[in-house]
Amino acid sequence: MNELAKKMDAWLVVYGEWVVRWRWPVLLASIVLVAATGAGVQNLEFTNDYRVFFGSDNPQLMAFEELQNVYTKNDNVLFVVTPQDGEVFTNQTLAAIQDLTAGSWKLPFSIRVDSPTNFQYTKAEFDDLLVRDLVEDAESLSAAELDEVRDIALREPLLLNRLVSGDGKYAGVNVTFQMPEKSLTEVPEAAAAARALAADIEARHPGVTLRLTGMVMLNNSFPESSIRDGTTLVPAMYGIIILAMFLMLRSASATFASVLIIIFSVMTAMGIAGWLGIKLTPPSASAPTIITTLAVADAIHILITMFAAMRDGLDKRAALVQSIRLNMQPVFLTSLTTSIGFLTMNFSDAPPFADLGNMTAMGVMVAWILSVTTLPALIAILPMRPRKTESSFGNTMERFADWVIAKRRPVLLVSSLIAVGLLAAVPQNELNDEFVKYFDERVAFRQHTDYATEHLTGLYNVQFSLPSGEPSGISNPEYLHDVEAFSDWLRAQPEVLHVNTITDIFKRLNKNLHADDESYYRLPEEKDLAAQYLLLFEMSLPFGLDLNNQVNIDKSNTQVIGTLRDMSSKELREIAERSETWLKNNTPNMFTHGVSPGIMFAHISERNVKSMIVGTLIGILVISVILIIALRSFRIGLLSLIPNLLPAGLAFGVWGLTRGQINMAVSVVMGMTLGIVVDDSVHFLSKYLRARREHGYDAANAVRYAFSSVGIALIVTTIILAAGFSILAQSSFDLNAAMAKLTAIAIVFALIADFLMLPPLLMWVDGLGQRVKDVGEQRRMRHLKAYELNEQAFASWPK
Repeated sequence: MNELAKKMDAWLVVYGEWVVRWRWPVLLASIVLVAATGAGVQNLEFTNDYRVFFGSDNPQLMAFEELQNVYTKNDNVLFVVTPQDGEVFTNQTLAAIQDLTAGSWKLPFSIRVDSPTNFQYTKAEFDDLLVRDLVEDAESLSAAELDEVRDIALREPLLLNRLVSGDGKYAGVNVTFQMPEKSLTEVPEAAAAARALAADIEARHPGVTLRLTGMVMLNNSFPESSIRDGTTLVPAMYGIIILAMFLMLRSASATFASVLIIIFSVMTAMGIAGWLGIKLTPPSASAPTIITTLAVADAIHILITMFAAMRDGLDKRAALVQSIRLNMQPVFLTSLTTSIGFLTMNFSDAPPFADLGNMTAMGVMVAWILSVTTLPALIAILPMRPRKTESSFGNTMERFADWVIAKRRPVLLVSSLIAVGLLAAVPQNELNDEFVKYFDERVAFRQHTDYATEHLTGLYNVQFSLPSGEPSGISNPEYLHDVEAFSDWLRAQPEVLHVNTITDIFKRLNKNLHADDESYYRLPEEKDLAAQYLLLFEMSLPFGLDLNNQVNIDKSNTQVIGTLRDMSSKELREIAERSETWLKNNTPNMFTHGVSPGIMFAHISERNVKSMIVGTLIGILVISVILIIALRSFRIGLLSLIPNLLPAGLAFGVWGLTRGQINMAVSVVMGMTLGIVVDDSVHFLSKYLRARREHGYDAANAVRYAFSSVGIALIVTTIILAAGFSILAQSSFDLNAAMAKLTAIAIVFALIADFLMLPPLLMWVDGLGQRVKDVGEQRRMRHLKAYELNEQAFASWPK
């Protein structure tokens, strides 16, 4: 050991003795600080807007917000009506739809209700245009009138596959909301009122069943999912940790102390988040579970080392000081590198994952501080005794170490071949973000949305605000023909279920004002005539059913909306790109970008991957520099990159073989797991280097020492970490579940890499270094021998 290391060890002994001596003040100070910071928890609030997943500079969000400022917003609830007799166009079902329509106008923040019954049907009556509800008194309609309503609805482009299914078995009532955005209770209030209305309609009309979907129900599902996970996953996590720690440590006091450190860490991190004004979202709401999982690692290493020292004959306090001396550097390094890994999530294009990374990084560092202050103070106070005999796990680790040392070449070869095979599967992953599938099939929103997509209409759409270039330009025949051409092209695409376009209204009005002559079901040929039709129609519309959802204020733009079937992100991007290409090639003056929430989510994973690659590279660079400096070995620091980078790659290989889809949550896993998997290699390398430098062991014996001293702790922490993330993988919010599954896989691979690949590599590198030294020494000896011979020859020359 060099002088700096000796001084550091001496300082750590002094520090450990100080903490033990002043245990009560340290413990009380910790409690006060945790209480002060933890009080910020009361400031935490759930945000329930899907837009939170997009940064303010996200181009798709900016385009969507611009469109939303022009037309009626698309925050909606879609009631899917299913008659038990399989027929919408009956007196009973239409009466239920009428009542549902009337009740929907009374929902909080409702500004528009579209249904088959209040559809503004137009009809010529002499020289007048009659505009009325398609169904006015459902219960009094005769069989002939019901047939007429059915015939009109199934032929009307604005209703078919939007509010009425093609077979007439399902109907929809779409409610548009204008949220004041003054309170986070607005969405839950609207969703609760919609559910209450649905329950009331089902009670008053037993022959129908209602299901609810739409963007309001999507937004409301975010906090509901987080709350549900918080009430189930967190208790399960604590149960796993308590059970695992007690089985491994066999000490109620040690288990209690560790759990207390975890609770303090979570309280402090979440409290700081509250003081900083961080909003909770489904990703960031999983921070307590992740912190709980990670916070236990430092405590385990300190406690296991302490118990080992006590079994060797030291009393509890001396063993505790010894444990602090041996573990202070590695637990600090692991906490620091884990925090850096999570901080790389700030490069994510989705702010909720940046929040998750920051909250977890704070929790990890707080856990380290508490583990080297509060934990030893508490352990010094609590009664504690180790088992008198050596753990069978310790004997097993020594035998395993002997096997790895003896079989290092075939072990390294086989593990390397397996690694190459899994890495080859990484390209099989494809980017895919579907916001409907952010929730698993246990969630009502997912169930009802899947049902609506299967039987009525899709939730995904693509919206185009087509410019005419002048005020009132939408009445130009040339412009209308271009809009119709684009709408017809859009309808012909296999992904499109419905197209909402104003040209259908113009064609219907032209027919109506020519005595309902079907031959006039075409666009008006004169601008003034088209403008008069539109004005007459608008003046006849009731309040709330105007054309603001299709036409802007100065009538220079109109909106065309294509409703799409359920599809992948790649397909969503493709239909938007094909549409934009058609506009550019056929109507360049009318070119615009396709936007929608679905398009926004379709691009987020691609943007996230690009930004996270930068973040991960920076994280790798920073962590590598830290390890090289901390381990005081450039060679070992570089070598550590193999077991540190490999687990994430192997996990993505397994993912490519099993699931094959990467969403925005999975795209942050590389940076996140980088910090976690470093923990194992840091602990293993620190013990290996201590054996080499402090005890003078050769490479093989240093590996054996590392296995025996830290192997059990690594197994315990891996089990707990993998179990913790496996519990989070049960989340009903699939972003959290997918992220947790991939992380758990990477954690397991990290232990395998550190046990099977790192030891052979260390022995090979150290052997190579020794051979280089030997070659250098041999060369030096040859040079010295040659010099001596030359001296002798020179001395023998005649003077």
